[in-house]
Amino acid sequence: MSDDSLPFMHTPSSCRVIPSSSQWNSIELDFNLLPPSSRYDDIPTKYSQSYHFNLTITNRRVFNRFIYILVSIVLLIIAVVLLACLLPPKHTHPGSSRNYTIPVNQALSFFDAQKSGIWPKNNAVKFRGDSGVHDGNSSNTNVNLVGGYYDSGNNIKFTFPTAYTVTLLSWTVIEYHEKYSNVGEIDHVKDIIKWGSDYLLKVGSTDNSTTPDNDINCWQRPEDMAYQRPVSFCKDTASDLAGEIIAALSAASLVFQSDQFYSEELIKAAEQLFGLVTSNTYKNGTYTIGDCGREAGQFYNSSGYLDELTWGGSWLFFATGNTSYLHFATDSFGSAMNAELDSDKGVFYWNNKLAANAVLLTRLRFFHDPGYPYEVALESSENITTMLMCSYLSGWTFDTTPGGLILLRPDYGAPLQYAATASFLSKLYTDYLYAQRIPGVSCGTNSISPEMLQTFSMSQVNYILGQNPKKMSYLVGYSDNYPKQVHHRAASIPWDNQQHSCVEGDKWLSSKDPNPNVLIGGMVGGPDKDDNFIDSRENPVFTEPTISGNAGLVAALIALHEPSHESFPIKGIDVGVDPNGIFANIKLF
Repeated sequence: MSDDSLPFMHTPSSCRVIPSSSQWNSIELDFNLLPPSSRYDDIPTKYSQSYHFNLTITNRRVFNRFIYILVSIVLLIIAVVLLACLLPPKHTHPGSSRNYTIPVNQALSFFDAQKSGIWPKNNAVKFRGDSGVHDGNSSNTNVNLVGGYYDSGNNIKFTFPTAYTVTLLSWTVIEYHEKYSNVGEIDHVKDIIKWGSDYLLKVGSTDNSTTPDNDINCWQRPEDMAYQRPVSFCKDTASDLAGEIIAALSAASLVFQSDQFYSEELIKAAEQLFGLVTSNTYKNGTYTIGDCGREAGQFYNSSGYLDELTWGGSWLFFATGNTSYLHFATDSFGSAMNAELDSDKGVFYWNNKLAANAVLLTRLRFFHDPGYPYEVALESSENITTMLMCSYLSGWTFDTTPGGLILLRPDYGAPLQYAATASFLSKLYTDYLYAQRIPGVSCGTNSISPEMLQTFSMSQVNYILGQNPKKMSYLVGYSDNYPKQVHHRAASIPWDNQQHSCVEGDKWLSSKDPNPNVLIGGMVGGPDKDDNFIDSRENPVFTEPTISGNAGLVAALIALHEPSHESFPIKGIDVGVDPNGIFANIKLF
């Protein structure tokens, strides 16, 4: 603490009580006992200069009790003053955040409920079991595609959102691994990432996803599926899908650095895929063109591929330290920005990575600036990041609901997934500013502080957790008031050791009863523009959770989580970001 910030303290002077005539004279003056002044100062007064009294204590016990109480009060006052003045002030970020241990635990549990393949014996979700154990072995293929995640309330495994989920969760572990350790979830989140990265290693450079022909029309638990699950192949025009897989494998390699063999396997696969899609012979395009995407186009229709290729190049640079990947990322960033849809500007989600990529490159400039020849590109990224943060707070770029939820894509519904990633990016950037001792950034004639960004970040997460006009927690299982009719096949059909057909499943889809299985930790789509929410299984825009949406929520929660001093006794550890872990494979420039 600087001297200028030290508080002022008034200390009472010590006084001596002298029993003399002057003391009693003062008493006489106070009570007007002295006679009127005389014109003749030399005439002696008949009033004495002092009086002598005999103090008689009639009850010594009462007197002792009085003295004891008086001394205790005096000592208590002195103690309070000393504590207030001498104890160091508690240092917390303004707008101090909460302990988000329980929401983090629950939000991660959702991924356990979404697992496909051989069911882990230690999985805490009791209404799931083995499913999709023959994936990849169909009429047109004979490959092993067992594993991965069902993307939402259906039984489809989409590789595009799976790769995005692995990338985002890996980023959070790289930045906040100490916080994950604090909440007892570091091994759990690594298991979630590895379940996804293992699957991505299987799909390689050609497979898109396992997409059953009739999954959409059949309301059935994954364990009961009996229909064909054909596989989609992407031989070219899948640059976006490849770019996101490259990013996921590269980011995961940093998470698993202690496992050298697995980390190198991830990097090798990422580099091979990058070489393929950036070669002169590869036909660039989005994966939803033609037969490559199949049903994926109905759910995860990619609008472009340059942002994913840039994203993949950035993460591959961090994973390997090879500056050729940084050259690619910085050179292609401008083109990617020009190709960005207006509706996607400032939004980080499964279809657009540019906002996050700007923050990631800003991190490089802040903590490990490579200098020439990257100055212009990294300065541009920092400016874009600044404008992004200003857009969150200005009120000019994005509207909010009456209850305060930011509307980043107001025309598309399910707003919570976008608000969650905005919360994550703003808190992550806040931690970068704190670490660099940067007091704020300029937004034209105004400026914003880290404290303002953190307040915004927390407001979005708290809205999701129940601080909204409906007093509804949109995280299933958190608090008492949460959605009961979540749009989710496995959660809505009883776990009764009986196989239920598609026809039998329809009655559960249309039932008005709460789900028999509580999908702990699933974040639903959320309310509409006016904070209204319809808790109906047949309204998925309101009640369907997704792995990509939950990844954003986990990211925001772990970024905002502030461990208590009692539960985080490790000395010398800053519970913010790890400023150097991401640079483990980067040599000094």
